[in-house]
Amino acid sequence: MNVRKFTATTSREALRKVRDALGADAVILSNRSVDGMTEILALAPEDMSALAEPVADLPAAAPAPTPAISQSTLAALAPRHLAENNQAARLAESLSAAREMNVAAEQSASSEMAKMMAEIRAMRGMLESQLAEISFGSQQQREPAKSAVLREMLAAGFSASLGRFLTEKMPSGATVDSGMSWIRMILARNLAALDNENDILDQGGVFALVGPTGVGKTTTTAKLAARCVMRHGAGKLALITTDGYRIGGYEQLRIYGKILGVMVHSVKDETDLKIALAELRSKHMVLIDTVGMSQRDQMVAEQIAMLSGTDTHVKRLLCMSATSTGETLNEVVRAYQGGGLSGCIMTKLDEAATVGGVLDVAIRQKLKLYYVANGQRVPEDLHVANKDYLVDRAFKLKRETAPFQYQDSELPLVVANAARGMNDASLREVSLG
Repeated sequence: MNVRKFTATTSREALRKVRDALGADAVILSNRSVDGMTEILALAPEDMSALAEPVADLPAAAPAPTPAISQSTLAALAPRHLAENNQAARLAESLSAAREMNVAAEQSASSEMAKMMAEIRAMRGMLESQLAEISFGSQQQREPAKSAVLREMLAAGFSASLGRFLTEKMPSGATVDSGMSWIRMILARNLAALDNENDILDQGGVFALVGPTGVGKTTTTAKLAARCVMRHGAGKLALITTDGYRIGGYEQLRIYGKILGVMVHSVKDETDLKIALAELRSKHMVLIDTVGMSQRDQMVAEQIAMLSGTDTHVKRLLCMSATSTGETLNEVVRAYQGGGLSGCIMTKLDEAATVGGVLDVAIRQKLKLYYVANGQRVPEDLHVANKDYLVDRAFKLKRETAPFQYQDSELPLVVANAARGMNDASLREVSLG
């Protein structure tokens, strides 16, 4: 069992000689270049197996077997193996370092790419705004009627993006008066409203009034309750409150209930609500007054889950204050949307200088407007929404905003800022004909 040496001009030729002589399972011990030739030391597989396996069944007095490889050969091979192992270790370290450098380079490239894309988007937005300003400035000169109509919409509280979208779609050659008539028609057509109060009072069901603090949910609940009692009697109505936080919240609704002769039930969580609704399933209508909370409060999601987790279908009506800005109302709708709102109620109409903002949001969000509340009297100050009246009132109220109305020279700047808003998907759903 000796180590055999094979020499050839190339490594491939030397390996072929090894395979021919010792077979495909030969064990390569070393591979080096000597005087321009490739030298390979190899061992037959059966010789390697004999070296690895201990000798068995030898007599106790038998002498130890003579090693097949001399000590000098092993001593000569050891440095070579050590060098090869060290070289392999250095190669592995180099590969690992290369991989780490590659990952770091990719991360740096990704970060630089993100910064570059952010800069490109910023430049694009700036160019869009400037082009929109230039375009509208020239349009003002060509079609002054459209500029006048846009100024009217902005003064009424409608958003610049909706105003620009509609004025650009105005019939060509329209005057200010005919343009305003067209705008009123389009706004009324896209504003969904309750056709008949019988749809809610005669149909009945479970309704929960939701919305931020201070929008008039409890008072509006009492107004709806009074209408139901006048139509069907106190025995057909039940009131529930989840307002256990606001001081006097339950007491306020309890006083209204006492006047109407209706019991008020207080619930704390989803389990209480399920039990209460199960006990009141024989009632024609159940009104739930919920606790008010900021649209940015994480408890809004918990409230939606509580109302949606009952065995009874609860229709949620969002109370939107007409005194809030369009931006705030958009945020409120997004927070309270949840699995879907059945509709909305406009409150505090008597306190609002403009109502274009709430109409704008209702149109964009496809919210059905049930009622309009314009005072504290129960139940007198609650009216079924009349969309034609509301649109007309929006433009009549604009005189209250005279100090805040835009001048002709300011309109291009307003339109420029609305350039991105023109891509809002909700505008593409506005019906023009």
